[in-house]
Amino acid sequence: MADDAGRLNQVFAETSFLYGSNAAFIEGLHEKWAADPGSVSAEWRAFFDQLKDNAAAVTASAQAGGWGRKGAAEPTEETGVFDGRWPEKPLGPKPDPKAAAAAAKPAPAATPATPATADVSAEAIRAAAHDSIRALMLIRAYRVRGHLQATLDPLGIEQPTDNPELTPEFYGFTAADLDRPIYLDGVLGLQTGSIRQVLDLLKRTYCGNIGIQYMHIAEPEEKSWLQQRFEGPDKFEANAFTKEGKIAILNKLIEAEGFERFLHKRFPGTKRFGLDGGEAMVPALEQVIKRGGSLGVDEIVIGMAHRGRLNTLAAVMGKPYKVIFHEFQGGSAVPSDIEGSGDVKYHMGASSDREFDGNTVHLSLTANPSHLEIVNPVVLGKARAKQAFDIREANAGKPESDWVLDRSKAMPLLIHGDAAFAGQGVVAECFALMGLKGYRTGGTMHFVINNQIGFTTSPRNSRSTPYPSDVALMVQAPIFHVNGDDPEAVVFAPKVATEYRQKFHKDVVVDMFCYRRFGHNEGDDPTFTQPVMYSKIRAQPSTREIYSKRLVEEGVLTQAEVDAELARFEAWLDEQFEAGKTFKAEKADWLDGQWQGLAAPKEEARGETGVPLAKLKDLGHRLTTIPNSIDMHKTLKRVIDGRREAIDSGENLDWATAESLAFASLVDEGFPVRLSGQDSVRGTFSQRHSGIVDQTTEDRYIPLNNLREGQAQFEVIDSALSEEAVLGFEYGYSLADPNTLVLWEAQFGDFVNGAQVVIDQFISSGERKWLRMSGLTMLLPHGYEGQGPEHSSARLERFLQQCAEDNMQVANCTTPANYFHILRRQMHRSFRKPLILMTPKSLLRHKKAVSSLSELAEGSSFHRLLHDDAQTRPEVAGIKIKADKDIRRVILCSGKVYYDLLDAREKKAKAGEKGADDVYILRLEQFYPWPIQSLRKELARFPKAEVVWCQEEPKNMGGWTFVDPWLELTLDKLDVASKRARYVGRPGSASTAAGLMSRHLKELEAFTTEAFA
Repeated sequence: MADDAGRLNQVFAETSFLYGSNAAFIEGLHEKWAADPGSVSAEWRAFFDQLKDNAAAVTASAQAGGWGRKGAAEPTEETGVFDGRWPEKPLGPKPDPKAAAAAAKPAPAATPATPATADVSAEAIRAAAHDSIRALMLIRAYRVRGHLQATLDPLGIEQPTDNPELTPEFYGFTAADLDRPIYLDGVLGLQTGSIRQVLDLLKRTYCGNIGIQYMHIAEPEEKSWLQQRFEGPDKFEANAFTKEGKIAILNKLIEAEGFERFLHKRFPGTKRFGLDGGEAMVPALEQVIKRGGSLGVDEIVIGMAHRGRLNTLAAVMGKPYKVIFHEFQGGSAVPSDIEGSGDVKYHMGASSDREFDGNTVHLSLTANPSHLEIVNPVVLGKARAKQAFDIREANAGKPESDWVLDRSKAMPLLIHGDAAFAGQGVVAECFALMGLKGYRTGGTMHFVINNQIGFTTSPRNSRSTPYPSDVALMVQAPIFHVNGDDPEAVVFAPKVATEYRQKFHKDVVVDMFCYRRFGHNEGDDPTFTQPVMYSKIRAQPSTREIYSKRLVEEGVLTQAEVDAELARFEAWLDEQFEAGKTFKAEKADWLDGQWQGLAAPKEEARGETGVPLAKLKDLGHRLTTIPNSIDMHKTLKRVIDGRREAIDSGENLDWATAESLAFASLVDEGFPVRLSGQDSVRGTFSQRHSGIVDQTTEDRYIPLNNLREGQAQFEVIDSALSEEAVLGFEYGYSLADPNTLVLWEAQFGDFVNGAQVVIDQFISSGERKWLRMSGLTMLLPHGYEGQGPEHSSARLERFLQQCAEDNMQVANCTTPANYFHILRRQMHRSFRKPLILMTPKSLLRHKKAVSSLSELAEGSSFHRLLHDDAQTRPEVAGIKIKADKDIRRVILCSGKVYYDLLDAREKKAKAGEKGADDVYILRLEQFYPWPIQSLRKELARFPKAEVVWCQEEPKNMGGWTFVDPWLELTLDKLDVASKRARYVGRPGSASTAAGLMSRHLKELEAFTTEAFA
C-alpha cells in the first residue's frame, strides 16, 4: 500500500502542469502543435505526440462553440470604451483631428491615395471616432450620475459623492488630452469641444446647485426635452432671472422669513411648525402658480403637512395675516354660529384666487390631520373630480367615445417632508395610481421640504436610499434636487417641473435640500440628538440674508433698499397684528361653489326615493338588452336573462338587480355614479357584472352607460390592490363633487382596516373639524358564513364607536329594496353624510332575500326598521305568529343573522316545538343615526315582551356595545315590561370568527336555539 502511494505521488508530481488553471495555456499549445509540431518546444512536442490526438480534431476543439465568446484579445481603442482596458499610448504626437477630418473627405479620382496616406487617414479617423465615443460616454455618465456630485446641502454636512465614472481618466483621457477638439455632433449644444470645455459645461449643468435625475425615464422624448431644457453653453444665460425676477424672489423671501420671525417674537414657544430654513419654498410655489397659469392651469389643489403651512396660507394662498394673528390670540376664523370642534391652525385648509400675468388660478389647500402623507390621495381625488367638471364642460354634446380627456387645467400639488416621503407607504400607493384608468390626474407636482431630519431621526436611520425622493423612481418621474440656499435654483426647478407636467402629464418631483432652524416644533430642543447639525445651523445665515447679499454684490439693488423693504414689511405685520385683535369672522368657508344649494341636516324625515314603476321597467329592459354584436359568456347570459325575467314579473329582484336599478335611475336623473374597488366591475362574488366582456375581443360593454343619450356617466373601476390610497382618493372626490354618488367597495369588509387612518381622520370627523361635508358611500361585505376570521367581519363596532353628532350613517340592510332606497337617498337629500354599508355575501343569492319591483316604486322609501316576515310575508317566513299582545319576546337584530333566525324558527315550528309563534323578529336596518322614534313606535306594540338583542358577531364586536345604551334609553321612554335588552350571540372573542366550518355551525346553532328558548 505504501508503494502504491509513492507511485501515485510520483505521477501527480510529473503531471502537476496539467492543473486546471493552466488549461487555457495548454490548449493553446496543443492547437499550435496540431498546426505545426515543430512550433512547440521538444518537451511539449513529446508530450503531445504520445497523446496521438488527431490534428484536425484538436484544432476544432480549440475553437469556441457557437454559444461561446472569443478569447480575450489585446486591448484596443474599440474594446476600451466597453471594458475600460485601453491600449498603451504610442509615443509621438497624437493624430491631428483636423487632418483626420480632411482625410475623411473623398480624394479626387484623378489622384488615387497612396497606401501610406490611406493608412494614416484611417488611423486618424479611428482616433477621432474613439475620442467622440469616449466623450459621449463621459457626457452620459454625468447625465446619469452627475447629481451625486451636485452641491445640494446648505449646511455642507452631506458631501457630494465621488464617482470615478465622472472623471475623464476613467475613459482613457489624460491631462494631455483635455484641450484637444473632439467632434460632438451637437450634443450639449456643441459641434466640437475639448474635454475641458465639456467637463466645465457638465459640472455647471449637473453638479451645481441643481442635481437632475432623469435618465431612468424610458421615453426618449421626455429625456430629450429635459436635456434641451438644461444643456447647452447658452442655457445658463437663457435660464437666468431678470432683475425684476430676482427682486420678486427676494421680496417673497422677506415676506416668508419676516412672518416666521414675527411669530417667533410675538408668540415665543408657541407651536407653529415654521418654515425657518426652508423659506425658498414660498417663491418656488409662486413660480408653480405663475408658470402653470401661463400654460393653462386654472386650479391647483394643494396638500401639505404642518411644516410651513401657516406661511403657505399667508404668503401663497393670501389668507389675511390679521386672521392668522387672531387665531394665535385665541380667536376663531369661522363665525360663532357655525358648529364644529375646529382644529389647530396648522391643519386648516383654505381657498383663494391668485392672478399672474392676466391668468387667474384658483388655489385650494386641503385640510389634513397630523398623519403625514395621508392627505395625498385626498388631494388626488379632489383634483380628479375637478378635472371631471372640466371634461364634461369641454365635451358637452359629444358622444362619450369622442371625448377629449384634458386633465391639464387642474393640477394636484403635494408638499412633503423628507422622512415622511420616504417612510409612509401611502406615498408609493399614490404613485401606483398615477397611470391607472379612473385615477389619472394628468401628473402631480411633488415638492419635498428636505430638512435632512425627521423629528429626531437622521436620514441614515429613516431610509435605505440615497434620497428621500427615490420612491418616485418607480414611476419614472424626473427628480430635481436643489440647494435650498440658492433661491434662484429653487424657483427655476419648479418652473421646469411645471412645464414637464403640462407637456407630458406625468408626476414630477422637486427635492429641496434645506434645514430646520428650530426643533420639530418651536418648543423642542434638537441639540439632544443632533448637536453637530445644530451647531452648524446656529452659525448659518438665513436664505434671505445669503440671497440679499448676493443681489447687492451683483448690483441688483443696494443694502439700503433691502433694509427699507425689511422695515416696511415688519411695520405692516405690526398693523395686521393690531387688526387681529378686533377681527370678527362673518362667513364660513363652506357650502360654496359646487356645494351651493346644500345645507346642514334638519330633523330626520322620510326620503323621496321611489321611482315610477314604468320607469323602473324601462330602465330594467335597457339594462338587460345586450347588443347582438357582444359575444357574451353563456353563464352571464343566463344571469342577464334571469334579471330580465324578474323585471318583467316584478318579483324576486335580487341585490345586484336592485343595485343596477338604483344606479340606472340616478344617472337617468343626471347624477353621475362612480364606483371603485378591488374587482368591483364584476364584483367579488360574481354578482354585479356591470361590465360585460366580449368573449372574442375582450371589449367591455357597460349597460349603465348605454341607457339613453344625455344621461350622466357611470364610472366603474377595478382599483389597484390598495385600501388606504384608493379610499382616500374616493373621499377626496366626494369632497369636490357632492352631486356624484361616489362609492368605494372593499373586496371583503375585513380588509377595510387597511384604510383605518382615512376613516378615523377624515370620513368620521372631517366635517366636524374642518366644515367639509362628504357623501362618500362605503360598501363593506360582512357576514358570518364559516369563511374564517379574515372573511367575516367589516368591524361594524369600529364605525359605531365613532358615531356622534350626526357625523355619518351606518346601516346593515337585509333586502334589495332597502339597499336600492338607501343608495338613492344619498343623492336625494339636501345634505351629504358618509354612508357606511355592511353589504351581503350569501344573501346576494338567498331565496328569501328578494324584493318586488313595487317596493322600489312610487310611495316606497328606505325603512330604518323592517317588520318580521311572519307579519308581512308569512309564506316566506313559513309560520304565522300570535297577536302583538301575546308576543313573549322581541328579538332585535341586524343583517344576515335575521335569515338564520328565520330559518331556526321555521325549523322549530315544523318540529312542533313550543316557543316559535310567540317570538317577533324585528330588524334594525340603520344603526346610526339611531331611529329612536321608529323603535319607540314598534316596541310599544309589545308591552309584555322581553327584548333580546341577537347578533352573529362575538359579544365584544358587532352592534351590541353600541345598541345596549341606546336601547335602554329607548325602552325607558316606553310603558313596557322590558327596560333593558338581553344579549344573545357568540361570547366575546379575540378573533372575529371561527376558522372551522364545524365550529361555526355549532356556535350558530347554540345562539339561535337560545334566542327562542
